Amino acid sequence: MSRNDLFAIGEVAKLFHISVSTLHHYERIGLLKPAYVSSDSHYRYYRAEQFEILNTIRYLRALDMPLTKIKDYLENKDIESIRQKLEEQKQAVLQKQQDLKRIEQKINNRLNWLNDAENTPLDVISHVSLPSVRIAWMDNTLQIEGYSDMEEPIRKLDMSDAEAVVFPGKVGLGISKEHLENGEINQYDGIFLLLDNEDIYTGQTITITESEGLRLRFHGMHKDATTQYEKLLDYIHTHQLIITGFSREITLIDYGVTNDTNAFVTEICIPVTKQ
Repeated sequence: MSRNDLFAIGEVAKLFHISVSTLHHYERIGLLKPAYVSSDSHYRYYRAEQFEILNTIRYLRALDMPLTKIKDYLENKDIESIRQKLEEQKQAVLQKQQDLKRIEQKINNRLNWLNDAENTPLDVISHVSLPSVRIAWMDNTLQIEGYSDMEEPIRKLDMSDAEAVVFPGKVGLGISKEHLENGEINQYDGIFLLLDNEDIYTGQTITITESEGLRLRFHGMHKDATTQYEKLLDYIHTHQLIITGFSREITLIDYGVTNDTNAFVTEICIPVTKQ
């Protein structure tokens, strides 16, 4: 075989703006094998006729087509085959666009949460509209002295094998309506995950409808919440309000966001209505 008709692997890599290791990978998977391999140096050489194959591979890779599908097409080349592969890739791209749009919205949700947590006044009881939310709830009697007390129940709640859903501002604790009415605020009745509409969660969920409520945000964590509940319950009694559901207590900013404990913010919301 004349070497004059061959191009060394390094030359081919430069001509096609790809790496030598990429060409080695193409060889390993049977996508493009060298025309000649030196028995002495084991150096690889390619023919000019193979450049069309490389052009096809590079173009289809630019369309994000997987190498397995490109290999299948090259082994079964005809008009219908390339039409089918392009249609399949179009659908894959459209799905990826939807996935990226969903991820973009999840990022926006977290940015809005962070901005809201930083800018809302603290130690002020506010009448707010509590939006409809989707949560994963687990009944669990808890007393919280530190964040580690929440780890085991969080792991039990984090049942989604599709994607991670646990993040600061998404894990909450609740005290039942009955215990709030009786002033029993020294322990929690359950733990929940607050789920975005875009979250993929495979466990059981419940939807809490929109309602009116009270909100109090304060510096600190769950272990600092008892006195805040006392303030809220006193306000409810003074203004003759009726508690309509369990409390939603969420640490918005904690060690998951910053090491500055002075910046920690926790929120308590209690759904209420007028008598």
